[in-house]
Amino acid sequence: QVQLVESGGGLVQAGGSLRLSCTASGRTFSTYVMGWFRQAPGKESEFVAAISWGGRSTYNIDSVKGRFTISRDNAKNTVYLQMNSLKPEDTAVYYCAADRTYVLGRTVEEYDYWGQGTQVTVSS
Repeated sequence: QVQLVESGGGLVQAGGSLRLSCTASGRTFSTYVMGWFRQAPGKESEFVAAISWGGRSTYNIDSVKGRFTISRDNAKNTVYLQMNSLKPEDTAVYYCAADRTYVLGRTVEEYDYWGQGTQVTVSS
């Protein structure tokens, strides 16, 4: 069982930056693929980024490429999402998730554990 706790959300103006953190409990964090999803009001959950066990492989959706960076520190059981050049359309609740397989999953169904979410609001 893995428990995930996100932090770092908040209100920021367009063009600003935030760094989200997600800290996991347990001793097996380094064996999980980690992902970030987001859900805007009235919309379905959207995959944002994923990172492999050791951090060598990452994948971002096109709309955040060049602006968002996913990274992890296995010694701290933490995965990060650095978000730069934020846009109002990035406003959503952001969730981190853990996947027990080695595949960089892009769907909700591929992930086994979820955090409670952190709100990101970007004002225009």
